[in-house]
Amino acid sequence: MTRIREIKTTFTAGEVSPELLGRGDLRAYDNGALTLQNVFIKPTGGVTRRSGLGFIDSAAGDGKLIAFEFNTQQTYLLVITDGQIDIYAGGVKDATVSAPWSAAQISQIAWTQSADTLLMVHPDVTPKKLTRGSGGAWSLDDWSFFTDGNIVNQPHFKFSGAEVTLTPSGTTGSITLTSSSDIFAAGHEGTRMRVNGKEVEITDFDSPTVVTVDVIEDLPDTDPTIDWFEQAFSPVRGYPVSIAFHQDRLVIGGSRDLPNRLWFSKSGDLFNFNLGTGLDDEAIEFAILSDQVNAIRGIFSGRHLQVFTSGAEWMVTGDPLTPASVQIRRQTRIGSVLDRHIPPVNVDGATFYIARNKQEIHEFLYTDVEQAYQSTDLSLLSRHIITTPVDQDYDQRRRLLFIVRDDGKFATLTVFRSEQVSAWTLHETQGSVKSVAIVGDDVFMLTQRDGNFMIEQFDDMLNLDSALTGEVITAATNWAGLDHLEGLTVSIVADGEVQSNKIVTGGAITIDEAANKVEIGLSYTHIIEPLPPSEVGAAGGGRKVRLIEGIYRLQNTAALRLDVGRGLNDIALRQLGEDPVLDSPPPLVSGDIRVRALGWAEDSTKALWRIEQDVPLPFTLLAVMTELKVND
Repeated sequence: MTRIREIKTTFTAGEVSPELLGRGDLRAYDNGALTLQNVFIKPTGGVTRRSGLGFIDSAAGDGKLIAFEFNTQQTYLLVITDGQIDIYAGGVKDATVSAPWSAAQISQIAWTQSADTLLMVHPDVTPKKLTRGSGGAWSLDDWSFFTDGNIVNQPHFKFSGAEVTLTPSGTTGSITLTSSSDIFAAGHEGTRMRVNGKEVEITDFDSPTVVTVDVIEDLPDTDPTIDWFEQAFSPVRGYPVSIAFHQDRLVIGGSRDLPNRLWFSKSGDLFNFNLGTGLDDEAIEFAILSDQVNAIRGIFSGRHLQVFTSGAEWMVTGDPLTPASVQIRRQTRIGSVLDRHIPPVNVDGATFYIARNKQEIHEFLYTDVEQAYQSTDLSLLSRHIITTPVDQDYDQRRRLLFIVRDDGKFATLTVFRSEQVSAWTLHETQGSVKSVAIVGDDVFMLTQRDGNFMIEQFDDMLNLDSALTGEVITAATNWAGLDHLEGLTVSIVADGEVQSNKIVTGGAITIDEAANKVEIGLSYTHIIEPLPPSEVGAAGGGRKVRLIEGIYRLQNTAALRLDVGRGLNDIALRQLGEDPVLDSPPPLVSGDIRVRALGWAEDSTKALWRIEQDVPLPFTLLAVMTELKVND
C-alpha cells in the first residue's frame, strides 16, 4: 500500500468549483477547498468562523443601504425604503426624511457624494440632493442647475429628427410654438427649450404639435427654424442614470431616453452645463457611438473616468479634461448589469464591477505596459458562488468584498493582489440579506427574517446573527428586549457557555441557568471541507483511499465538530492543555488536535474530512496535516 502525507497550510484560493475536481495540477486545487461556508479567509491562509450580526433596528421594509461620510468623525448609514430615508449615526436613528422613490424603483438609484451633499438619481424621478445642514438638520431637495438672469444652464438635446421645425407665433411675451411633427406631451409643461439660441418655458400643452410658452429671451424672428432644443432631463424624456465627480466636474452618465450620452459640468461649477464656446473650463457633452448599444450603467472616477455600459467598458482621458482634449476609448467588451444599479467599487487601485451575465465579478485594471485597461474575471474558479448579485461593497479593514445575491445569501472575496490572494466563500443566515453598505470601518446589512426587515451590523465579538447582548450585576434567567425575534428559536451563550435553545415569546426568554452576561440570537453553521487529495488520483488510479490520521492546527478555538468518515462528532479540546475547571466556560485553545480515522473511502471525489458546526463559539483553523493510505 502507498502511504501519503500531506499538509494544507492555506485556503487562499477559497471555495472552488466542483468542476476542478479533475484539475489537481492547478495551484488553486492545492490552496482551495470544496466547501467554505460562513467563514472568513485570513490573508495568512487560515479560516475563521465569520463574525456574527448584531441587531441595530427594525427597518420600514425592503430597500437599500448607502453610506454617507460627512468627515472621518461623522459617518451615517442611509436606509432607503418605500417613500422614506432613515438616517442612522452610531447605530441610532438620527432622522427620517420623506423620499420620492417607490420600493420598485430603489434598485435603480445611483448616487455620489461631495462634502455634506449626497446627489441621487433615478431614470424616472427628478434628481435629488440629500443635505446635512450646519445645525444637523437633513433635507432632500431637487437639483438646482446654475441660473444666470433666469437662464438655466442645464443640458439640452433635440429628441426629434434634424428636419423637424418650430414656428413661433411671436417674439416676446406668451406665444405658441408649432412643430412640423408630433413632439410634445402633457409632461412638457414647466420644461424649458432653446429656440434659435434663446430660452423659453412651456406653460401649457395644447396638442402634440402646439405648446404655449413664456419667452424668457426675445426671439429673433417668427420664421420656422430647425435650431431648437429642449432640456435633456424632464418627466417626458427621463432623468440621469448615473453620476460621479471627476477632475472637479460633475459627470452625468446617460439618462432614460439618452442612455449613451455623457455630460460634464463646467470645471469648478458643478451645476453649470453651459457649453459656451468650448473654452477649457466650459462644459462638455458627447455620445458614445460604436458598433453596439452602449447604455451607460455606471461611471467611476479613478485614474481616468471609467464608463461601464451594457456592452463594453470605456476610458475617458484628458489631462486636464477639456472640450479640446477629451477622448473616449473602448477597453473591453464585457458589459454591466442592466436591470439595477450596482455601483463599481475600488479595491487597491482596481475597479470591481458585476458583469452583464450576473455570474462574473470583473477587475478593471490599468496596465502600464499596454497603456490600457484589462478586465479579469475574479470568479472564474468559483463561478457557482456568483449567481445573480444584487449589491456589493468593499470593507477595507477586513479586506473583504461583500456580494449580496438575489437568493438572500451573500459571498465574500478576500483580496490581496500583491500576495496573489483571491478567495471566495459563501455565507448563509436564517432569512435573507437584501443589501450591504460599508460605513467607515463598519459593515451593515439589511436583512429579512420571518417577514420582518432589520438593520444589522457585523461584530467580531458575536457568533450569532440578529444578536443582542446583555449584562447585569445580579445573575438572571429572564432576558427581554427580543421583540425582533418573536416566535423564532434562538441560541444562547451565557457567561461564555452555550445553553439550550429557546423560543422567544412576548419578546423574552427564560434561560436554563442564571447568568450575568448573555449573547442571544440566531445560529448559523460554518463548514470547511477540503478538496480530495490531488495525489490520490495519480498514486491510486481511482482505487480506495483512507484517512489514517488528521492533525488540525487551531487558534483561539472553543469548539470543534469533525467528521473523518464516521459522522460528525465533538472533539475534546482539553488534550491541548490542562483540564478545564468544572462549570467554567470552554477555554480558547491553540495548538494541534490529532484525530484517528477508520474505514476506506470508495469515492475519490469526496472529501476525507469535514468540519461542520453551529456552536456559537470562536473557531479558527490554521492548517491541516493528513496521513493517507491508498490501496494498491
